[in-house]
Amino acid sequence: MAASRLQPQQRVLYTGTFSKVLFPGLRLAYLVVPFSQLNAFRESVAYLPGPGSILPQAMVATFMQQGQFARHLRKMRLLYATRRRWLEETLMQIPHSPFHIQPQVGGIHVLTHLHDGPDDKALVAMAAAGGMSIKALSDWYIHPTAQRGLVMGFTNFTTVEETQSAVHQLAMMIKTLRP
Repeated sequence: MAASRLQPQQRVLYTGTFSKVLFPGLRLAYLVVPFSQLNAFRESVAYLPGPGSILPQAMVATFMQQGQFARHLRKMRLLYATRRRWLEETLMQIPHSPFHIQPQVGGIHVLTHLHDGPDDKALVAMAAAGGMSIKALSDWYIHPTAQRGLVMGFTNFTTVEETQSAVHQLAMMIKTLRP
């Protein structure tokens, strides 16, 4: 029933993993199938290898049935909203900031476009050499593009000071790469 509220025309498969919302080592994924396709998917499962380890599946099912998963998600959404705000606000405090932050409600990354700033791939390479892990937006395009930007995670920041330190380090890199 919940799937019908997600997409009324019943044409979409929803997939996901519990790796990012619970524990990376869990290696447990899910698939929400439109009701109209349920029998076809049940038949297809017969040709797949076994269901994997039953114990983690049972543990996650119990965790969900007891309402713990919903509580965990609410807690993490609040925590990540705070950490997202830290990163966004700190990025905007960079003098002559080249960043235009793409508004986003959820997720675990901040997407920024670089306007009149350095090449995103060069910045990512410099950041990697400095121990930072960010992704170049231009790497996500199939065809070459003038779109430049960064995809930055924020979930590992535990304090606003940590966030400010990382952004300060990034700002220094931008200064050295500015045309």
